[in-house]
Amino acid sequence: MYEYLKGIITVLAPKFVVIEVAGVGYRVVMGNPYRFTIGQEVQLFVEQVVREDAITLYGFQTVDEKNLFDQLLAVSGIGPKSALAILANADHSGLVQAIVAGNINYLTKFPGIGKKTAQQMVLDLQNNLSKLPFDFQNIEGVAAPVVSTNPALDDALEALRALGYGDREVKKVEKALQQQPDKTTSDYISAGLKLLV
Repeated sequence: MYEYLKGIITVLAPKFVVIEVAGVGYRVVMGNPYRFTIGQEVQLFVEQVVREDAITLYGFQTVDEKNLFDQLLAVSGIGPKSALAILANADHSGLVQAIVAGNINYLTKFPGIGKKTAQQMVLDLQNNLSKLPFDFQNIEGVAAPVVSTNPALDDALEALRALGYGDREVKKVEKALQQQPDKTTSDYISAGLKLLV
């Protein structure tokens, strides 16, 4: 129903942003909301998913990212939450290459993706993704101001949990992230995802 929303970010939370468009605030679930800053004007491509108990808007920075989300949803065993957790990792080109190459070990590092689901991803998407012109060069988004206090790290760890990573996995990367001072929440999330995948 919706293709994109263009407006101002008014709320940032670990699982979503609120984008105000013509006086209406839309709650948009995203893999890494901290790519943005409050007050930033953005255009988000959205996918509306209707379930029995909820109607949810999922947001993406580019059409290619949205298309990849749609492709992942077509795989048996992958729902919107799992697809979003997979896309939270900024290395989408690596994801596409792993699927095309049939790299099961890479795919099973994502939360909620076991060997069977990873094999299904390769089976269902291998031929489709190799034909699509994905361009993920500018997927990182605008960096937030540099923050040198722990709230940025706390927000990042909360966001990793929101993406489906367990406390044990988050604790593992927390020590490594604490040794990286002066990072933004978005930087911490990106660094954490690289350590987890």
